[in-house]
Amino acid sequence: MLSQSRILSVFFPLMIAAFAAAGFIVGGTEALSGFISIQIQPARLINDFFMTEGVGAALINSAAVGLVGYLLIRLTGTTLSGPTFAAIFTMMGFGLFGKTPVNIIPIFAGVYLSSRFALKTFKEYIIIALFGTALGPLVSTLAVEIGLTGISAVIAGAGGGLVVGFFLPAVAVAMLHMHQGYNLYNMGMTCGFLSLFAAALVRAGGPALAADLNWYSESSLFTVLLIPVLSAVLLITGLLTGGRKSLTAFLKIQKQAGRLPSDFIDMTSLGGAMINSALIGLIGSAYIYFIGGDFNGATIGGLLTIMGFGAFGTHLKNSWPVVAGVILAALLFGKPLAAPGVLLAAIFCTTLAPIAGQFGILPGIIAGFLHLLLVSQTGSWQGGMNLYNNGFAGGLTASLIVAVVQWYKNNKNGTR
Repeated sequence: MLSQSRILSVFFPLMIAAFAAAGFIVGGTEALSGFISIQIQPARLINDFFMTEGVGAALINSAAVGLVGYLLIRLTGTTLSGPTFAAIFTMMGFGLFGKTPVNIIPIFAGVYLSSRFALKTFKEYIIIALFGTALGPLVSTLAVEIGLTGISAVIAGAGGGLVVGFFLPAVAVAMLHMHQGYNLYNMGMTCGFLSLFAAALVRAGGPALAADLNWYSESSLFTVLLIPVLSAVLLITGLLTGGRKSLTAFLKIQKQAGRLPSDFIDMTSLGGAMINSALIGLIGSAYIYFIGGDFNGATIGGLLTIMGFGAFGTHLKNSWPVVAGVILAALLFGKPLAAPGVLLAAIFCTTLAPIAGQFGILPGIIAGFLHLLLVSQTGSWQGGMNLYNNGFAGGLTASLIVAVVQWYKNNKNGTR
């Protein structure tokens, strides 16, 4: 019987190849030129590559970003497990709206230099490097948006990526301590913190970094069915991998709090994690469909992300209270559920799933409610240069709630 790592070593290349093939089928020969064009585009939130260069080009870019991440994992000898499962899905998701092979490589190089400075192997920092690609738009901003040209633009973009990549490991540890593992997108918090300084520096130099919304709204049968089909593949693979044991593992996952680090593959089984991931994708797609939301690069990218974290902290039971909180806040303040910001918040708010998993339904609903209010503000703080804006807002929300809950428990128990 194949090992879990061996199964994933087959699954991921096939998934990456399928995305690339679909890109060429949907976009034809123009998809390749569109893919090349994406590499020199602005990448700040929200720049949906479906809108700017077409669905086919975006899918090829997603495949290329996923391939870079996968090869890096293999070259460093990193085990294919829950964190790497989440990382590849997340990278491919954001390859549809913000990440490109060009803008993530300088960040990898910066994290590598950091590992050398700290006398550690790059393998020890690989997860930080993979998720740290959230700052890809910073590289693109410095290269194509501040008025530089030629070699000076290349140096600015590459240099910016090297610098933020170098400091990512140090800041990531501090941010994890801050929210204590209750924000699954810890690198979103980390990249958000660093991008505050980067945005301030860029703005001080003159550019306003005005927000721009490139949002694809022409959903097709292909875009609607993309995630359900992938979910079906995951579901079948999960069942074939372990049969009845996979279902038992799936049920066991629903009992976990999900607090970082919760590797569901290691804690239960690959089959159980795949079933969990598949159902998250199906339910997420159904939600978008029934509220009349758009299936575009941003929302499909979001679904891929939460499916990835279906192996690393998110499950059906701990995520629904947080989503309910976002919906409640939207309805209370008169925000359309299908509006871009609200829709993305409902998807990505599952970064706070461990709060519901650990503290219960009510704190989870409160977390989702506060998350929507905060995430609508944080994007402008960072100039759109941190792709994991919901991770940044989620980290701040988690830090507040955990501090209050722990203060309450300590005082209730009479401790000082």
